[in-house]
Amino acid sequence: MSTPILICDDSGFARRQMARSLPDGWDVDVSFAENGEQALTLIREGKGDVVFLDLNMPVMDGYQTMKAIRTHDLPCLVIVVSGDVQAQAREKMLALGALDFIRKPIDNEKLSHILSSYGIYSGESHSTGARLHKAQKNNALETSENQTTNEDKLDACREMVNIAMGRAGENLAELLGEFINLPIPNLNLIESNELSMAVAEINRNESVSAVSKGFIGEGISGEALVIFSDTNSQNIVELLKYPPSASSDKLALEALMDVSNILIGACLNGLSEQLNVAFSQTHPVLLGQHQGLSALLSENVHRWGKLMAIEIGYAIKAKDISFDLLLLFPGDAINHVYKRLISDELDANVDKERL
Repeated sequence: MSTPILICDDSGFARRQMARSLPDGWDVDVSFAENGEQALTLIREGKGDVVFLDLNMPVMDGYQTMKAIRTHDLPCLVIVVSGDVQAQAREKMLALGALDFIRKPIDNEKLSHILSSYGIYSGESHSTGARLHKAQKNNALETSENQTTNEDKLDACREMVNIAMGRAGENLAELLGEFINLPIPNLNLIESNELSMAVAEINRNESVSAVSKGFIGEGISGEALVIFSDTNSQNIVELLKYPPSASSDKLALEALMDVSNILIGACLNGLSEQLNVAFSQTHPVLLGQHQGLSALLSENVHRWGKLMAIEIGYAIKAKDISFDLLLLFPGDAINHVYKRLISDELDANVDKERL
């Protein structure tokens, strides 16, 4: 008898990746949900004996979904699959009753080990029905890929950034000893002259400081900026516990550079791993301090026409701290990025089939 499997993730690209990661010999019936609210409905319908649950989702996130599953004692086993790999995120979900926690991108071998260790999957190949189901599932996935739209490419890029920002959040959490609240990345294709207005809608502070770092590799280039509101500076300095030997302005600058290097470095490393690209990075540059946002951006974006802008709003709510990481790519970068993501995924599937 097939095992009802539910994959809950707001990214279609991530749902397909998760479906492909399921062991070939596992006789399963797979359903999909885009958020926790949909997932709860499907679990109640008996379509989620085993649930693979993302954390950062709209409508109802993974934490809220896990609480509802526990409150209503719904009959399912939950394995968290997330780009947010902070220790506190893992501890929180396990405390709520999740079985285990897997980081994205998924390690197929680790997934099989976890399923086997909990007695969910024996590791044995079963019926012809299981193989047929697997073939039908792969055919459906391939059909969806052959009908790729611009929104599909944006979704794949958003998921890539979601994983990379989780790595950056983990590094920052370890440095600061605080839980980092991670958002759903905001990703748009816009004209360069629209960027100042778009970012101003996100960061309404009159006075900000920013650090910029360029990167390039395998035909993919871009610029990363960390934007701080001046009202956050002192809180960040206190959190970093710098010795009070220098002036407040010097400490604020040091904090700005340290946090920017960690965020940008970890995020670019996360992108590099997923794209299989070694990025060359420029030295971090202080664009300015205590200036209006438009003044900081105007000198750095005029050289591009269209661009892909990805905004990640990190926050440490317990300390009333927030700052933005902005990733900017020339408009044609979306095609290069998507091709590399799909190419690596297809290569992995070919290797899996050979095994």
